[in-house]
This record gives sequence, structure tokens and C-alpha cells, in this order.
Amino acid sequence: MERKIPRTMSTQHPDNASMPSWCLSDIIQGDDEIREAYFVYKELGCQEVMWDSEGKDVDTRVVRKLLSNYGEYFRRKILGKDVFLTYRIPNPHIDVVERKIVLETLWNIPVASDVASAFYGKEAEPIFEVILPFTTNSEELIRLFNFYKRGIANSETIELDGSSTKLRDWVGSLRPQKIEVIPLVEDIDSLLRVDEIIDGYLRVIKPGYIRVFLARSDPALNYGLFCSVLLCKLALSKLYMLSKRSNAAIYPIIGAGSVPFRGHLSPDNVQNFINEYLGAYTVTIQSAFKYDYSIKIVREAVKFLNENLPVDEAVLIEPHEEKILLSIIGKFRSRYQVVIEKLAPLINSVASHVPRRRARKLHIGLFGYSRSVRGIALPRAIPFVASLYSIGIPPELIGAGAIQDLNEEEWDTLRRYYVNLEEDLKGEHVICHGKT
Repeated sequence: MERKIPRTMSTQHPDNASMPSWCLSDIIQGDDEIREAYFVYKELGCQEVMWDSEGKDVDTRVVRKLLSNYGEYFRRKILGKDVFLTYRIPNPHIDVVERKIVLETLWNIPVASDVASAFYGKEAEPIFEVILPFTTNSEELIRLFNFYKRGIANSETIELDGSSTKLRDWVGSLRPQKIEVIPLVEDIDSLLRVDEIIDGYLRVIKPGYIRVFLARSDPALNYGLFCSVLLCKLALSKLYMLSKRSNAAIYPIIGAGSVPFRGHLSPDNVQNFINEYLGAYTVTIQSAFKYDYSIKIVREAVKFLNENLPVDEAVLIEPHEEKILLSIIGKFRSRYQVVIEKLAPLINSVASHVPRRRARKLHIGLFGYSRSVRGIALPRAIPFVASLYSIGIPPELIGAGAIQDLNEEEWDTLRRYYVNLEEDLKGEHVICHGKT
């Protein structure tokens, strides 16, 4: 399928200190998120919105409300062709209690198609991609793809009575006939074998292309700043090599926040960021990026990303260099996790006082999951980072003592592959963004 690959994906990550002027409360929720989607399309120039049902309640009538409320804009910018709306669903293996939200969300895709088709006066597919978080194997991706195709799209042929009446005769055809699956890869083991995961999916499903979402923030929470940067570099290299040997089009997405620890994708650091993550086709525009800077600066930064991504192909990491990078990751990971294990009670205590910016479900207890390091429960990455900044401990520096454990070859390799190492550790960036 010929399509435009979006460069900027607005997300609902609640990392902002300031609230947008159009929001009348201290929490973005409900119809505020409908308004936000229109705002980031029209006013900021973002090409895609991630509509997130992982960890929060989501309005499944988003397409109807967007087209009804902002019809003039969406007649000029066709949803699904010019701008995009992409669902992130819960992973049924993780969110066990609420895993049937997956069914609810997927079943709404054909509903959105009917609404958009009526609006545009011709067949339309405004939603055709789904992000699966915590992807760890190709089977999860294949399962999701096949459920939609067989369990939803193909169900239109089910006979409803003793005659020839089928489901499509009753409720109409179910479009799209298939979805594109975007794996979100987050943990160290999966990032290091991301090529195996994607290759398994490519061999079975044979899609025309695939977008692969690489987490940058959660790996930092779990393994520290240095590890998260190097893991992204290794994953980008592996995807690049897979694309070459399989002749498949692979479009990486980097999920990064504004502070250095979470990725350092801020309006005043876009050039450094894209130089760091060569090969990235799409980047996330999170709430701090959107609302903690002047709208003029944000527009210019989004425009720059839309026009310049991808900067170049990913840097190819040879096997002997990968071995060195894995040794470096091991040293930084050990140092980082020892410190976090000791700080965990304090972090959890402070995190409970971090102001909420969006209505999200707690990821602990009955209705969810918690992040953890060495079995110690931690808050999600945003309150985690906010807590550490609040008590005067920049998370970027935790585990940095491992630098003294590196030999000369490891140090040279770290400096070569972590392009913005010194820039990310400058105090003014930590202080500037610490408010988030």
C-alpha cells in the first residue's frame, strides 16, 4: 500500500508542567483529548496522533467527534491519508484484568471506517494501524494481526439465520479487511533481538512494510540513561540490517520525552536528537514538548522534524563492536540498578505527590501493573523522573560512575556511539527540564 509515513506522532504522555490554554482544568481528560488531537494536527503540524487505551480510558468515538466538531479541517486533511490516528492497545499478556479492552478497541475500527466513509462520501479507512506495547515475540504480533483479520473482518461472512443472511447484510461490510501492527519494543532482551522478532512476523504475514516502535524512556527507567541510548542504537542497527537482507521496508519510531533521561527530544534539541538517532523515521511529540514551550517554537520544531526525518540511514554496528557495547551496557546497568534499589522507597513516596496531568489508571494493584527494577515496584517513568529531580538527584547521573569501570576501548566505543553524551549531561538541560 502506498502511503505517507508520518514523521511526528503526538502522544498523551503526561510529562508537561504547563497546561495548554484550551484546557480549563489541571487534568487533560475526556473531550479535552479530542480537542487536543485537532490542536496538534492543525496548530502544531503533527502528522499522527497516538490514541492510547493502554493505561487509561479512551474515547472510542474519537473519529466521529473529530469529523463532527472539526469537519472543515478534516475535509482538507483526510484522516488516514494526510493525517493519522493510531490506537495503542493494552497487551493482553500484561493487562490481564482489562485485556478485553483489546476487543472493544479493535471492533471500533470498522465503526470508524463507516463514520469516515459517510463523512467523505466514499470508502475511507481512518484507522488501520495498532500499536502493541511490551512486544517480546513475533507470535504476539501474528496473533493480533490474525484476530483482527479472522475474528473481526472475516466475521462479516457469518450466517445469522437459516437463510443466506450474513453479518454484512445486517450491519454492512467490515473495513479495513486487515490492520497494520506496530510492535512497541521496551525491555532489554527484546531490544537486543528486535530483528528476530520482526523477521518472524515478516516471514508469516509478509506485510508490504512495517513500522517498529523503539522505547527510549522505559529502558532508561529500568537500566539507566547510558544503557537506554546504546540499546536504541543497537536496535536501529539490527533493524537496518534486517531491512537490507530481507528487502523489507522498516520504519523505526523512537519514543522519547523532553528531558535528557527520557530521550532529550525537546524543541530546543531537535538537531542533536536526530543526529543521535540516525535511521529514525518517526518520533513522539509528548506533552512537555507541546506545552512547556511557546507555540511558535513548537511549530518550528515540529516542522523541522517533518521536513528532515529521516536524516540518514542507521549506523551499522559490527559484531565485534556490539560485543563491546554489551559489555558497557552490563557495567552501567549494574551500577544503576544497585542505586535505584536503595532509592526506590523514597522515589515511590515522592511520586505519590507528583501532580497528575492526565486521567490515567494507576499501574498497581488490581487494575494494572507496575514498573520494576530487580523486583522493586517503581512508578511510571514520568513521575519517576519528576521525583528524582524534585529531591535534587538528576537521574541522568545515576549509574554514571560506571565510566570509571570502562577500559580504554570501551570508553572510546561509548564516545563514538553516544554522540551527545556531554550535551545530555550538561547541568542547564537538567535544570531547565526538571520542572517536568
